[in-house]
Amino acid sequence: MTEQTERSLAEQPSDTERLPPAAPGDGGGPGGGAAGGGARGAAGGAAGGADLPAGPATGRTTADRPALPQATADAPALPHATPPPLAPPRPLGEPRTWPRDFTDRLTAPLPGVRALARIAREGKLRPPPETLPEIQQLPFAPGPMPAAGPTTLALTWAGHASWIIRVGGLTVLTDPVWSRKILGTPARVTPVGVRWEDLPPVDAVVISHNHYDHLDAPTLKRLPRHTPLLLPAGLAPWARRRGFTQVTDLDWWEAVELPAPGGPVRFDFVPAHHWSKRTLTDTCRSLWGGWLLTAPDGRRIHFAGDTGYGHWFEEIGRRHPGIDLALLPIGAYDPRWMLRPVHTDPEEAVKACQDLGARALAPMHWSTFLLSGEPPLEPLHRVRAAWAATGRPREDLWDLPVGASRVLAER
Repeated sequence: MTEQTERSLAEQPSDTERLPPAAPGDGGGPGGGAAGGGARGAAGGAAGGADLPAGPATGRTTADRPALPQATADAPALPHATPPPLAPPRPLGEPRTWPRDFTDRLTAPLPGVRALARIAREGKLRPPPETLPEIQQLPFAPGPMPAAGPTTLALTWAGHASWIIRVGGLTVLTDPVWSRKILGTPARVTPVGVRWEDLPPVDAVVISHNHYDHLDAPTLKRLPRHTPLLLPAGLAPWARRRGFTQVTDLDWWEAVELPAPGGPVRFDFVPAHHWSKRTLTDTCRSLWGGWLLTAPDGRRIHFAGDTGYGHWFEEIGRRHPGIDLALLPIGAYDPRWMLRPVHTDPEEAVKACQDLGARALAPMHWSTFLLSGEPPLEPLHRVRAAWAATGRPREDLWDLPVGASRVLAER
């Protein structure tokens, strides 16, 4: 959790400060905090359990937007009806008008001053000092990126939530953070997996939300201003103020297509259990979510961005069947009483992969910045154990070192 996040939590109104008793097994050690979050998703580094206050009226409707369930662990599952057809692609660079904020999309309440005081009192903002030598064992194996033609689908993990995805002949960056340090956190503990000068020309960038460890202005400044940016609703003005000319922001379940040598590549913006904030006055003023990339031959990759566990994974899989690979976060989860709504732990990531119906899982959001209290290597050990417990093929767990690449086989 960054200093910016801590400041964000501190300013929340007192009516969201209610904290439930810690649930059994909510500790940060192995076996604690398993996928017990149910449908209670996340929107704000939050304490779960309390009902979500009603958000402000926006006067806006979206035809295919499902009603939000109650923010409780026992919310009913969405019905297994025939999914609605995918939305037709929207025009690139389309000017949009959005509501003032997206607080009505939260699936858990934002925490308040009491939550911040508790986490400071417990001293869980960083891993225990005795575990820090594990940093030297974090997997780091940079290598040349594979050659990628129009029919290749290859991924390279640059670290954290930053991937280089080669799809349809395009090079796409996800949440690119090439900075050594982000606001309010210690410097990264592993170098970036690919030097900036070794990147092929970047054809597009997708952003999941506006937190500093996912939307890094110094990194984006390195890009040509004509680079297409695909953003959550409400973030386009931020990008245009910085000179970007091909900016598209989308609501959940909306999509665009980019032309590519192998045929059009489709980008669907899908829900996540999280929140957004970048300054002291813009809480939830832009949306948050993940991206579903569909190659010209139909292969699909789900990039979750930053998210807690909840009902949206099953709904994404229902609307987008046949996902080949899910890029899911497994770090920044301890303490669970606070971070469960916003960050999946390793066991929840494996469960989310199953809910999506994805064939393979590539863990991310660990091994780069120390944002919370779990030991540096614990996410890797726990995700491997959780995957093995499912009985699924070991080769379908893409637990890559930072800097490593892998090619997704053709169907």
